[in-house]
Amino acid sequence: MEAVEALARVRYTRADGLWSALNGADVLFAWDGRAAGLEQAWDAADDLRWVHAAGASVERLLFPGLRDGEVLLTNARGVFDEPMAEYVLGLLLAFAKDLPATLRMQQRRVVAHRETERLAGSRALVVGTGPIGRAIARKLGAAGVVVSGAGRVPRTADPDFGDVVATSALREALPRQDWVVLAAALTPEHEGLFDRAALRAMRRTARLVNVGRGGLVVQADLVDALDAGEIAGAAFDVFADAPLSPTSPLWDMPNVLISPHMSGDVVGWREELVRRFQDNLRRYRDGRPLQNVVDKRRGAARRG
Repeated sequence: MEAVEALARVRYTRADGLWSALNGADVLFAWDGRAAGLEQAWDAADDLRWVHAAGASVERLLFPGLRDGEVLLTNARGVFDEPMAEYVLGLLLAFAKDLPATLRMQQRRVVAHRETERLAGSRALVVGTGPIGRAIARKLGAAGVVVSGAGRVPRTADPDFGDVVATSALREALPRQDWVVLAAALTPEHEGLFDRAALRAMRRTARLVNVGRGGLVVQADLVDALDAGEIAGAAFDVFADAPLSPTSPLWDMPNVLISPHMSGDVVGWREELVRRFQDNLRRYRDGRPLQNVVDKRRGAARRG
């Protein structure tokens, strides 16, 4: 943060100190992307003009005071796109090549030859057509996966997805997919998007991958679908209640991969987040337009 301190007078605070720290501040750098306690301290933000979220998703920041007011909101769009896309490709390869079973057998000193699946030629639906979803689509497409998308607006001939179905109609597309990758933000319309009915619409040989938000999936319905063999497997980097409870049956399922919200966290990610904020802070100081300004009604950064 030394470079930031050269551009502005900086106060550091935790959530319980926001009330006093916000007084007189015109910029807030919300490091955890949630700014816990900000809504409760909002009345103290008498001079605040800009909030920067050090993350891609901003839904937890969109309380009425910030959403409906004049304070600008920006995010760290672009920092996590490619790392998350690489992570998703790795998960698909792990499933297709049965790598978890290979590791389990190695640990038991068991030799058991198996045949594995080709990734090329398989079909994937990416739910969420923002920058992260697009990076995932490009990465999977480079590996030979036939990719389509699900987003707000249906369309054809999309440069990254080809065909995009409306999220409201995605169940019609699920039976054609070998992989379903969730990379959408958690909006009211997306809450519980993958319930038992959606999971039943998937192929029994399909796998579900979630690097978006835990609340996109009804976790109890996921457990039931896996128990019933209605889908072949799942990989989850996010959960509605994180960390995942030690008593969750998901831990013991051999066809489930669990990681602790790390899909975008590569070496150097913290420094890159600070660099992005520093660049925008220079723009703010110089009176130039900020980058990654969030449309607070949509909860996503505008293009450009």
